[in-house]
Amino acid sequence: MNETNPPPFIPQIRLYQDWLSDQRGLHFDSYDALWRWSTTDLEAFWQSIWDYFEMRSPTPHSAVLERNVMPGARWFVGAQVNYAQQVFRHVQPAHEAGFMAIVSRNEKGRHVEMSWPELRRQVASMALHLQAQGVQPGDRVAAYLPNIPEAMVAFLATVSIGGVWSICAPDMGTNAVLDRFRQIEPVVLIACDGVTYGARDFDRLAVVAELRAALSTVRHVVLHTNLAEDEEAADRALQAAAPCTAFAEATARMDAAVAQFEPLWLPFDHPLWIVYSSGTTGLPKPIVHGHGGTTIVALALKILHNDIGCSYEPNSWGERYHWYSSTGWVMWNAQTGGLLGGTTCVIYDGNPGGSKENPDWTTLWRFAAEQGVTFFGAGAAFFANCLKAGVDLSTCGDLSAVRALGTTGSPLSEDAQNWGTGQFRRLHSVRPEPVEGLTHAGLRQAQPERRVALSEQEQDIWWCNISGGTDFAGAFIGGNRDLPQTPGRMQCRLMGCAVEAWNEQGQPVMDEVGELVCTQPIPSMPLYFVGDVDHKRLLGSYFDMYPAGHGRKQGGGDLDKEAGAVWRHGDWLRIHPDGSCVIYGRSDATINRHGLRMGTSELYSAVEALPEVMDSMVVDLEYLGRESYMPLFVVLREGVTLDDATRQRITDSIKTALSPRFVPNDIFQVPEVPRTLSGKKQELPIKKLLLGQPLEKVINREAMANPGCLDWYVAFAVQRQRRS
Repeated sequence: MNETNPPPFIPQIRLYQDWLSDQRGLHFDSYDALWRWSTTDLEAFWQSIWDYFEMRSPTPHSAVLERNVMPGARWFVGAQVNYAQQVFRHVQPAHEAGFMAIVSRNEKGRHVEMSWPELRRQVASMALHLQAQGVQPGDRVAAYLPNIPEAMVAFLATVSIGGVWSICAPDMGTNAVLDRFRQIEPVVLIACDGVTYGARDFDRLAVVAELRAALSTVRHVVLHTNLAEDEEAADRALQAAAPCTAFAEATARMDAAVAQFEPLWLPFDHPLWIVYSSGTTGLPKPIVHGHGGTTIVALALKILHNDIGCSYEPNSWGERYHWYSSTGWVMWNAQTGGLLGGTTCVIYDGNPGGSKENPDWTTLWRFAAEQGVTFFGAGAAFFANCLKAGVDLSTCGDLSAVRALGTTGSPLSEDAQNWGTGQFRRLHSVRPEPVEGLTHAGLRQAQPERRVALSEQEQDIWWCNISGGTDFAGAFIGGNRDLPQTPGRMQCRLMGCAVEAWNEQGQPVMDEVGELVCTQPIPSMPLYFVGDVDHKRLLGSYFDMYPAGHGRKQGGGDLDKEAGAVWRHGDWLRIHPDGSCVIYGRSDATINRHGLRMGTSELYSAVEALPEVMDSMVVDLEYLGRESYMPLFVVLREGVTLDDATRQRITDSIKTALSPRFVPNDIFQVPEVPRTLSGKKQELPIKKLLLGQPLEKVINREAMANPGCLDWYVAFAVQRQRRS
């Protein structure tokens, strides 16, 4: 960079490395050297993260990592933490600096700015309300809420008293929600009367009633009147959901108890939340993460790798963090995690592409420009849609505050990244030079008449392209602002994440596509799955492919068999010689639609409930960076044909039971679904076939119950390859 025109911020990861040098005497001549230290000397690395972020505990920990084993590693034994405690430490300094905690907008233009003291007050009021209803540490609180401030308030209130949080998005149907909430037996349900999406209102009171009736453990309901436009409409909604307490009432207290409220200190591994990740069979996995592990990993990821600073720190003054998400995606958890670092969170509830009748992919950009967003994140599909729609960012307002674009959920194409880079290159070809002073939003002011020409390199926006998952509430691969970036790739494996690509023999490979594995524990890995006897499901989800004794390393040496297994994530990964990475999609048959994972079994339950559908099979084709394409194959009852009416019934069933996000791209009528001798649908072999692999390499006819049906799929694959 030109010394006369320094970057607005020093990268957070550079500040951390300076701290390591000053406080630990550790110097690294490359990021690769830093990464290798962080993944071999685990105790020193994670202790440095604890100290760097000045994490607090009323009691000391006796060990950073009690024993290096997967699964079952115990971290910071003896320490006490609370996610909400970490958030609350920012209330006074952030407020004194003039920054908001949350800035929110929905499709109807409802704009809310919540100060840090108001966030704390509402959290304390709701927490005391939940305690008055008998909620104890370890009790589960289920939420059916959209991406609004009330969801963040309810989450922090729940976890502040040791309750365990779990949320589903209101675009999910009753069956999909019950498949999740029934497993966790919640004692409280916090819900909304409805949502607005794509310029349409969707009443959810009937779903709330169904949830309440089906969840026998729920003994109290809190209702947020999200759709109600006035007090009369709100009263009608509350009466329809009675008996219940209004969310506004539960958060209205302003007495001495609220002022004196403090979150409970909890053991480091006390359950924080339950999130869901669907596999190819059975119910969604209810994954439990802990307070301490989630907090420390989120701080390292958000601040050091995503370069999202504290809004009131001079180096990152005025930081405003936006990542578009629904509450059904782990990126909602990630967005909320901005509060851990004292960052203003800017959120949007609604369709980012406008309505069906009036599509508009500038919606989020205009919102970001108006609110002075500095970090703009969304799913990879969002940027692809902006490219296709021909969005011109110069028409969206002043986006000069944006200094980083974040993306995840599915592989980001080189074309989409080049589109965004080109757009911001044009926007930043000349840029206002900062001067002293602040705007009302707490952002640096600029004098438009003083403009400084930038080099092409300086004009390029930084892409923070990450890949991780719901499974461990973190990221394996992501960004480093000090490293070069190549379109279509992620910059590096993240500190503390011992990620490798393994071939079919279980050997690490470089510059080849292999299974993404993690050979060392991470503090945010799951504590357990709810209801998982003897951890069989946890082991089967991540540790069965590479069992105990295979490939575990520590400091360059082998670990014994008692050290446990290697985490297999279920993604295809290629690590380039320069350390940059590409994710090529799922290596199993799980559906990944715009970052939301769904087990195929859940879709089958919805489709095969229709009397005309005898059998079905779905595959999600996103391997090797291609745009996701999901065909559904159906076997129909004799005499039934796949006409428009049948297609619509199938589509409506998926929308109702799951979500519109999981509607297939195409539906095809087939004579049979290929099955193994034991009756299992052969989704993964058909997926590989449709991606261009030879039939003889992906399937064993002798292990099939109906090998004759393959001819149809072979012909279909040939036609698809010709079209592409």
